[in-house]
Amino acid sequence: MPDPITIGMLGLLLLFGLLILRMPVGIAMITVGVGGTWVLSLVVGHIRFVPYLRQFKSLLWENVANYDLSVVPLFVLMGYIAAEARLSSDLFKGLEALLSRLRGGVAMAAVAACGGFGAVCGSSLATAATMGKVALPELKALGYSPRLASGALAAGGTLGILIPPSVALVIYAIIVEGSILKMFQAAVLPGLLAVLGFILVIAVLVRLNPTLAPAPRPMEREARRIAIRRLVPVIAIFSAIILGLGFGLFTPTPAASIGVFVITVYGFVLRGVTGEGLTLSGLLSAIRSTAITAGMIYLILFGAEVLKGFFTRTGLPQALSDWAATSGLDPMSVLIIMLVIFIVLGCFMESLAMILVVVPFFWPTLIALNGGDFVTADSAAFGMDNDSLKIWFGILALIVVELGLITPPVGLNVFIISSLAKDTPMATVFRGVLPFLAAEFVRVGLILMIPALTLIVPRLIGH
Repeated sequence: MPDPITIGMLGLLLLFGLLILRMPVGIAMITVGVGGTWVLSLVVGHIRFVPYLRQFKSLLWENVANYDLSVVPLFVLMGYIAAEARLSSDLFKGLEALLSRLRGGVAMAAVAACGGFGAVCGSSLATAATMGKVALPELKALGYSPRLASGALAAGGTLGILIPPSVALVIYAIIVEGSILKMFQAAVLPGLLAVLGFILVIAVLVRLNPTLAPAPRPMEREARRIAIRRLVPVIAIFSAIILGLGFGLFTPTPAASIGVFVITVYGFVLRGVTGEGLTLSGLLSAIRSTAITAGMIYLILFGAEVLKGFFTRTGLPQALSDWAATSGLDPMSVLIIMLVIFIVLGCFMESLAMILVVVPFFWPTLIALNGGDFVTADSAAFGMDNDSLKIWFGILALIVVELGLITPPVGLNVFIISSLAKDTPMATVFRGVLPFLAAEFVRVGLILMIPALTLIVPRLIGH
C-alpha cells in the first residue's frame, strides 16, 4: 500500500489533471479531497470516513458565515453594478479625451481605464472582458494595429487582480492569516507601477514603429468637454474607495458597502440626467450575476477547506517544507522557483483557484526558510519578519499570477480578448502581449530586489 505522502502527491496530480480538463474548480477540489481522504481511511486506520463526512455541514457554514469573507460578494456586486451603469465606458471615454493628443493615447487610455475599473471589479478576467467590449471597437475604428490594441487590453486586464480592492488579495490574506487592509495598502504602489509601465511600453512601441497607432486626432471640443465632465465623478468614486482603503479611513467591508451604495446612486442619477446609466433591470441583472459568482467563489472556498484537510492528513505540506529546508538551496532561489511555478500554473488555472491550491503549500515552506514562526527581522533569512514576508510574498504571488494570464501558450486573458476580436488571430494577440510581459518581468525583478516597494505604504500608514 502507498504511504500517505505518495497518496497526497497522486491527489495533487489528479487535481491538476481535472483542472486541465476544465472540471469546475470547486467540484475538482471536493472530489480530490473526499476521494483522497477515503483512500487514506483505508490505508491509515485511525481515519474514520463517515464521521469525517458529517463535519461538512459545520465546515460549509463556517465558510459562509466568516465576516472577513462578507467583503467578497460586496466587491463582486460593486463591479457588476459599475459595468451595468456604464462607468467603464465613461472611464475610457474620459481618459481618451485627456490622452488622445498623444500618438498611442487611446491605447494608453484603455490601459489606464483597465486599472481604474480594476479598482471596483477585483477580477482580471472580468476587467479584460468588460474593457475589451468597450475599447476594442474604438481602437479598431481609429486604425490601431490589431497587435497593439489586443495586446494592450489583454495586459491591461491583468490589473484587476492586484489593484485594490481585489478578491484574490482578500482570499490570500485569509489563507496566511494576514491583514486584508495591509494587503490592500501594499498593492497600491505595485499596481500604479504596472499601469505606468504598460503606458510606457505603448509610448516606446509607437515611437519605434509609428504604424502601430494612427496620428493623434484630438476629440471635438464639445465631445471632449462632455467626456471629461462624466469622467470626474467616476474618478472621484474610484479614488475615494482606493484612498479610503489605502489610508485606513475605513476597513474593507464598509468600503465595499459604501462603494455599492455610491455607484448605485450615481448610476441611477446618470440614467435620469442622460438617459443612460443604471436601470432597474440592470441592477437586477447585477444582483443575479453576483449571486452566481459569489456562489462559485464560496464553493471554491469550501472545496479548498476540504482539500486542505486531505493534504494535511497526508503530511505533504510538511514534507515540502522539510525538503526545502534540507535541499541546500538558498531561500531566494526557493522563492524564485515558487514564482515560476505560479507563472506556469497561471497559464491554465483561474487565479483564485491557484491561490487556494498553491499558497497553503508554499507559505509554510517560506516560514520555515525564513527562520520559523517567531523569527525577528535581524535573524530572518529574507531580512524581514513574517508579517512583512506575507505582504511581500502576497504581492509577488499576485503579480506572477497576472503573468500567467498573458503567458503563452494558454494565457486566459489572451483567450478572452481573442474571442472579442474575432478578426484578430490568437497568435497576433500573443505577439502583442510580449512587450507588456517583458515590462511585468521588470516589475517582478524590482520588487524582488526592493521589497520596500510593497512594504513602504503599510509602514507609513501604520506609523
